[in-house]
Amino acid sequence: MELRSVIRLLALSASFLAPGVLGAFGYTSSGGNYVIDAGSDNPLIFSVSQSSCDIKSIKYRGTELQYASTGTHIGSGLGSATVSISQISGSSRYIKVTCVTSTLTHYMVVREGESIVYLATYITAQPSVGELRFIARLLPSQLPSEYPYGDVSNTNGASSAVEGSDVYIVNGQTRSKFYSSTRFIDEDSHCVYGGSDLMHVCIMTPQQESSSGGPFFRDINSNNAGDSTNLYNYMNSGHVQTEAYRMGLHGPYAMQFSRSGVPSVKSLDVSWFGEVSVTGYVPASGRGTVKGTATGVQSGMQGVVHWYNSAAQYWAKTSSNGAFTSPLMKPGTYTMVLYQTEFKIATGTVTVSAGQTATQNIAGTFSTTRNTLFQIGDYDGQPTGFRNADKFLRMHPSDSRMSSWGPLTYTVGSSQLSDFPMAVFQTVNNPVTISFNLNSAPGAATLRIATTLSFAGSRPQAAVNGWAGPAPAAPTKIDSRGVTRGAYRGYGEVYTVSIPAGKLVAGSNTITITSISGSSGTTFLNPNFVSLAPACTVTGESLTGLPGDNIDLRCCRTLHSMIRRPVSEDWYTLGLVAPHHLAYCFTCHVHSLAVSAGLNGVKAVGCMVLLSKIFLDPLALQIRSMRSSHESLVSKLSTFPRQQGPCRRGY
Repeated sequence: MELRSVIRLLALSASFLAPGVLGAFGYTSSGGNYVIDAGSDNPLIFSVSQSSCDIKSIKYRGTELQYASTGTHIGSGLGSATVSISQISGSSRYIKVTCVTSTLTHYMVVREGESIVYLATYITAQPSVGELRFIARLLPSQLPSEYPYGDVSNTNGASSAVEGSDVYIVNGQTRSKFYSSTRFIDEDSHCVYGGSDLMHVCIMTPQQESSSGGPFFRDINSNNAGDSTNLYNYMNSGHVQTEAYRMGLHGPYAMQFSRSGVPSVKSLDVSWFGEVSVTGYVPASGRGTVKGTATGVQSGMQGVVHWYNSAAQYWAKTSSNGAFTSPLMKPGTYTMVLYQTEFKIATGTVTVSAGQTATQNIAGTFSTTRNTLFQIGDYDGQPTGFRNADKFLRMHPSDSRMSSWGPLTYTVGSSQLSDFPMAVFQTVNNPVTISFNLNSAPGAATLRIATTLSFAGSRPQAAVNGWAGPAPAAPTKIDSRGVTRGAYRGYGEVYTVSIPAGKLVAGSNTITITSISGSSGTTFLNPNFVSLAPACTVTGESLTGLPGDNIDLRCCRTLHSMIRRPVSEDWYTLGLVAPHHLAYCFTCHVHSLAVSAGLNGVKAVGCMVLLSKIFLDPLALQIRSMRSSHESLVSKLSTFPRQQGPCRRGY
């Protein structure tokens, strides 16, 4: 008996010391689960089902955080999978759980000493168990709060549903999991947190290279649903989907447990991930970059460069001088897009090779050098500034905190930007009216109506002083709710209406923009479109009225501010990018000087070109540096040959 007891004791001790079993760092098998200890100072121990790949238990610092009724998993749970586990030695020690189905391989990796579960999901087809998402279902008693979204997506205690089974009323406010979204390009950490021993559980994704949607895509990040507090990483989603899903490896991404506040994705080190043999992983040595300079982005807007093909997507913001460098990219040929904020202004292509840096500049081709009668908003790809644009990302359009949707009338020259609605709903605020005055009849003109998203086939039809413009064809359908879910980005259609001569008149004019569609719906689920920048321009090259009349006054204000502040390269840069626009807008400042020089009415494009040459001519550097020397400018103007078209004396 004594000998048998000694043998048992020795065997038990050996099991705890053997590699790959539970100890300070290791794993064991218990009750059909793998139990993994990360060996961290703030202990993290979690259990993974050997049959389904669900995480069944998460204990952090001895506190159970996992919701018991439903696991933490991919989609709505894989159901069944081949699950294996291994311990790997490299620059550190790792434990890797691998879950395999016919079209998906999901990885969970811990690195010794860290309270982080590193994740990666490789797919050859969109999973049949629902959207490609990772969802951690955690206990609201321990983790009730959401960062950085606050209560906007907390639906615990909902008294009624507003829309479907995902928008609710809580304490008189509309709330939804959809209101916990951040653009991919702005993503850092999103977390749930709480407890007397304050803990944060955070999802961090260094890059969404295999997701779909581009830099401005946004989706659900967190939701206290009452029974569980849910933390998401959406990889492929049908929510306002604008491009095909990408296959391959999604990740690595991470679920980090913290007692020291919110971690930053910038501090997340995944450079070692190639040591753990993950299918589809491309290390830094197998990647390349793109660098260059972007031009043509409107002043005051952020330049964004976007690269994509069927396998991957990347993006980078430009610096103040337009310079950019891409993230590390997989080799291949990419479409390259330049945006001003979110509005596409240029496209091109570039080829990336492993270990190489490709140089590829890109220049915006979107022109604003038109004789603009009015423009409401900016060509920035967002409804920023329009009515309720400051609210709709975080609440339903029916919320009592929303300003009245209208119908609204916007009066050019006196209305605020917020007097124009960010969306036009067919039975709520249809139509929107634009009122404006003209000093003289301009002849033929073009009305451009830029939109960002259409729901249920909605598109704008314009009427000018009672003349009905043509009904545009239905846009490409996106089979998803938009504004009611806090979404605004679709295909970004721009509609052009040719207004015949005689329809715009001297004096008062009215344009109505109506949402039309062959579909129907209820209230805010009626066909609707999201507004961007309605603008009306005169057709052809000739300008109407004196300089300063019926032009883009924001441009003039911008140029005035350039003149008033110390001289910089602003004038020269703007002259290079858009010399016609520079010269035309500048005439509102120098009109009286031009008249004194004998140029009675600087009206036509030929004269704009001459004015622009002043600022591009090296001989004019002295004039640019002497912004207060009006006499020098008058003298320069007066030297132009008088026979040069519309700039001749006495025009």
